[in-house]
Amino acid sequence: MQPMISFKNVNKYYKDFHALKNINLSVYEGEILCIIGPSGSGKSTLIRCINKLEDYDDTGEIIVNSSIVRDEKSLKAIRKEVGMVFQSFNLYPHLTILDNVTLAPIRVSGLSVVEAKKIANNFLTKVGVGDQIKKYPNQLSGGQQQRVAIARALAMQPKILLFDEPTSSLDPEMVNEVLDVIKNLANTGVTMIIATHEMSFARSVADKIIFMDNGSIIEVGDPVQIFDNSQEERTQSFLNSVYVK
Repeated sequence: MQPMISFKNVNKYYKDFHALKNINLSVYEGEILCIIGPSGSGKSTLIRCINKLEDYDDTGEIIVNSSIVRDEKSLKAIRKEVGMVFQSFNLYPHLTILDNVTLAPIRVSGLSVVEAKKIANNFLTKVGVGDQIKKYPNQLSGGQQQRVAIARALAMQPKILLFDEPTSSLDPEMVNEVLDVIKNLANTGVTMIIATHEMSFARSVADKIIFMDNGSIIEVGDPVQIFDNSQEERTQSFLNSVYVK
């Protein structure tokens, strides 16, 4: 079976800083991959390379659904298939919730206003903010805004969803409401890559987990292997410091 996403010897430098080191990784259709590791380990950079929000070195290659990310002709199509949810919500403050979600389907996908609104209403309802469509972002809580951001990504009907530490900007009491939405999405068959500091969430939702440190993938495995039977000392020391069983 062909992977949906492939990293082949991917490196990323910021001047002299080696942010990603020889990354080799395959993600298959419908798979839920969680990326864990300390801050600065390369989690966000890895995710942002998938849709070329960050470029990577010429020596490596990222392939998304049979298209090479570096190929400018393919990049537009790739970005239509890949939805992204950021650490900060990145909603347009001057647009209503409904307009935030319909903007890309209308302008990028060419949907009619009626069709875009129907899709937007459906996903806003699914993530639990269907009653907020006439409000503006600053009238919503952080958790609600992040759920709108998830609905916005879903409205493009992507094959792949990327989450770059989606709860890191939230107050602690709002974290679970967003994680619950993502857990529900995990049952829909969409391929998901999630960089997260939430260990219990990663364990419960992931099919596969990678532990990163200092720009490298240190260990790959299913949740039981990573959390209960890790073979790498660095993985064990990280989990001992952040995860309470």
